[in-house]
Amino acid sequence: MDEKVLVSQLKNSRTQETAFRSLMTAYKERLYWHIRKMVLNHEDADDVLQNTFIKVFKNIHKFNEDSKLFTWIYRIATNEAITFINKKAKVKNVELSELQSEMASNLESDNHFNGDQIQLILQKAIVTLPHKQQLVFNMKYFDEMKYDEMSEILDTSVGALKASYFHAVKKIEKYIKTH
Repeated sequence: MDEKVLVSQLKNSRTQETAFRSLMTAYKERLYWHIRKMVLNHEDADDVLQNTFIKVFKNIHKFNEDSKLFTWIYRIATNEAITFINKKAKVKNVELSELQSEMASNLESDNHFNGDQIQLILQKAIVTLPHKQQLVFNMKYFDEMKYDEMSEILDTSVGALKASYFHAVKKIEKYIKTH
């Protein structure tokens, strides 16, 4: 479906419900995996995805169409996941890095994680990265996103993103060699 038509239908109270179902069908899986790479847990990813769609539904009238709809939704999903992780760390009264290490360790017992040992080591390496490098690495490596799209979502220059990705790759390579 054409994005402008979809946005128009989402903003129209008579067509909003049907358009929203179409939107969810189109973006649900991609957003789930983006969120899942950040929160690492299936149930948490489902919760964050649900919160993302609720925010999109409530705020669609604020979408000004300066960017693509998916970019706008992706930014909401990213912010919701970051907020979720920060709240979880605060509730557990632990540092963010400690929480992320714990989350990576829990992957081994997660019934919804179907990766092999190499994927597990990669996930553990990713959580050792600074938060921004994690985001950039996941978006570039797993989501195969272009730098200009990432720049729009993260509101950062392309040059800074390329540098973050480069440093992330080097740190991951070093981690993998030592584990």
